[in-house]
Amino acid sequence: MTDILTKNLKQTGVYWGNPAPDGWGGNTFDEAVEIDCRWEDRQELFIDKEGNQVLSQAVVFTGQDVDLGGYLYLGDLDDLDSDYSDPKIIDGAREIRAFQKVPDIKGTRYQRKVWL
Repeated sequence: MTDILTKNLKQTGVYWGNPAPDGWGGNTFDEAVEIDCRWEDRQELFIDKEGNQVLSQAVVFTGQDVDLGGYLYLGDLDDLDSDYSDPKIIDGAREIRAFQKVPDIKGTRYQRKVWL
């Protein structure tokens, strides 16, 4: 049976998760991984982690949970230079500013929405 919540995730994104303070005012991230997604370059109002109403640069649907403060890039690892450990220097990589996970009616599958 096809999962209606993930069947339209036909694009590939690169995800840098688990942002952790590096002691110098920045963050370090887990190694970049490819994920299935649906990326929409559109503006949408959302509430950020400070409770402010903000306008997104993009909305992305994913098949997995992601971390606030992590980064997403539309494309695959082969599109990036060999040193892609710092997503902040990758042209097109955007910070995850909000994440929502909504269960289906049975509570067994989830729609995951990310605002960049």
